[in-house]
Amino acid sequence: MTLEAWLTLAVIAVLVVTLARELVPASVAVLAATVVLMVSGVIGPDAAFQGFSNEAPIIVAALLVLARAADITGIVGPALEWFLGPAQAGHRWALPRLVFPIAGLSAFLNNTTLVAMTVPAVLDACRRRGLSASRFLIPISFAAVLGGVMTTIGTSTNLTVSGLLRQSGMKPLDLFELTPVGLPIALAGCTVVVLLAGRLLPDRSPVVADVGADGGRSFTVSMRVRANGPIDGRRVDQAGLRHLQGVFLVEVARGDRFIAPVAPDEVLQADDVLTFVGRVDDVVDLHRIRGLVSAEARQIDQLAGGAHAFYEVVIGGELVNATLQEIGFRGRFGAAVLAIHRAGQRIDAKLGEVRLRLGDTLLVLADTGFRERYRDRRDFLLIAPLHGIPPTGARRAKRVLVIGAAFLVAAGSGLVPILNAALLAALAVVASGALSIRQARDAVDLNIVVLIAAAFGLGAAVETSGLGDVLADLIVGVMMPLGAIGALAAVLVATMLLTELVSNNAAAVLLFPVAVATAAATGSDVRPFVIAVTMGASLSFLTPIGYQTNLMVYALGGYRFGDFARLGAPLNLVVVTLALILIPLVFPL
Repeated sequence: MTLEAWLTLAVIAVLVVTLARELVPASVAVLAATVVLMVSGVIGPDAAFQGFSNEAPIIVAALLVLARAADITGIVGPALEWFLGPAQAGHRWALPRLVFPIAGLSAFLNNTTLVAMTVPAVLDACRRRGLSASRFLIPISFAAVLGGVMTTIGTSTNLTVSGLLRQSGMKPLDLFELTPVGLPIALAGCTVVVLLAGRLLPDRSPVVADVGADGGRSFTVSMRVRANGPIDGRRVDQAGLRHLQGVFLVEVARGDRFIAPVAPDEVLQADDVLTFVGRVDDVVDLHRIRGLVSAEARQIDQLAGGAHAFYEVVIGGELVNATLQEIGFRGRFGAAVLAIHRAGQRIDAKLGEVRLRLGDTLLVLADTGFRERYRDRRDFLLIAPLHGIPPTGARRAKRVLVIGAAFLVAAGSGLVPILNAALLAALAVVASGALSIRQARDAVDLNIVVLIAAAFGLGAAVETSGLGDVLADLIVGVMMPLGAIGALAAVLVATMLLTELVSNNAAAVLLFPVAVATAAATGSDVRPFVIAVTMGASLSFLTPIGYQTNLMVYALGGYRFGDFARLGAPLNLVVVTLALILIPLVFPL
């Protein structure tokens, strides 16, 4: 090997160790490795930073904005409730109703973003249904990974490989080019997950937690049963309101009649006002339950347009001894009060009639500039922003659905390049008011964008230094008895193993030039080898660190490191077998 090849190998070895041990963020490590190779003369500045002008990171950034719009408008939560089926459904039937749709959604949404959007809704549904979240979270991650290989936009890795193809002067991936291989793999993989998850995954998480177990502050909030909604005419337990996590149904007001305590078989009726007591985060999540609307919906509807958010507000001296009605709170501050906390006392009166005391904490919904406007006013002692999907987001859900559908039609039909369609979709969700400019900016994860862009320099170094040719000769020499199919298998397995150690994007970039050189050494077409890298870089199931979605559910499910391999090992075997059958059939060697 040349000196440049040895130096490239050394830098990559240090990079792999750094990424595997998570010593620094992946984007920093990859960018630093690229800079080292540039400074040492292995590659020039143009090659080192070519990724920053490539379409791949730009498409990923635009799709992150679109996915954030879907999150903010609460599209995923109601869909998951429908997928999960009746509240009485157990693991056996709920799992297939969840896994296959998640895989389907992942084909068109970035899988990391999809899991981030899905997990809170699944955790909430599991709490309310008395199910163990640990039986669902690994299957959700695996389903998202499997679905991501069905289309080019399913994962940032696919887009990275497509960008590498364009950079090398080859045709980039079409939107559905991966589908003939990815779809059968996804269907078979999801079937394996459904059949084996219940047997192989342990119960690691508590099913139900007691209200107030963490000693948190309790807020009182009122919700109304929406007429002809999914809760209207159902019993409390059927509606999933019996065992809510961190929140308790204390009373039902039906006209002039008050029902307390509320029995599990109490049938709810349209316009019933339900009073809940619970922790603030769980009270916020009540607004995500289909069929319930805030009793203060009229106040919410009168808020000024634009993006809204939840805030905790502590009452100061100027508002003490007045009621919300007397203050004209919504008109004065441009905010709707949804719940009140008072230390050591439950609030029984209607919110507008409660006489405020010093230190009362209000849960309010207001525009995103509320905190900046009032943080230094004497009216409030403290204003703290909260996480959660505001009820006003649901109004914009249809706009996001239309924009998302238009993006898929435009990109899928080939009428508009994926880059153009993605940028137009991102601009449309901002122009339509589904996202504010600030929310769109926050949706773009710069770590992912920089990681993808910087990784192109590594791929250039592997190719120009001759390291790719050396590794390709090694693969061909070892797999010579099996011919081209053996070399294809070696590239696929090597990519899958490397992905377990480093990020999937980094693995794809490092093995791409090796795949191209291996195809040339065996006299084969380059396309099947590139597809093998694309599949191998995404399909990671053995460890929690092998893929971002695995890491996301690792702690939330209370899993141990080896739990992923229990289900991942048989899944990997099925995936490798199908990939080696399908890739040569669809993309002849």
